[in-house]
Amino acid sequence: MPSFVLKTNLARSAIPKDFLTETSKLVADILGKPEGYVCVCVEADVLMTYGGSDAPCCLIDLMSIGKLGLEENKTHTAAICEHVKKHLGIPGDRLYVNFHDAARQDVGRDGTTFAR
Repeated sequence: MPSFVLKTNLARSAIPKDFLTETSKLVADILGKPEGYVCVCVEADVLMTYGGSDAPCCLIDLMSIGKLGLEENKTHTAAICEHVKKHLGIPGDRLYVNFHDAARQDVGRDGTTFAR
């Protein structure tokens, strides 16, 4: 049920081929969730600025049922920033990570919700 959506002004051609699979593994690892439930989406070539500059930047939304909170999000942010800098070259001060802790009944899959 975790979803990771990254929007960036980088060109699609600048996204490494393994970025999605590596990101899926990262999300599963940091949240302690089965990778079989992780969904990763990257939107490249987005018209965006950060701090008034159109230098490479990104906006990330991470949704999960649990495993998010004050201390956890600090750790998650550090891991995500390192991952994005390593694979995309975008430094941590050129991105935001928005965390969304969803209730089981608010996430649907396979004709039902996780609240069943």
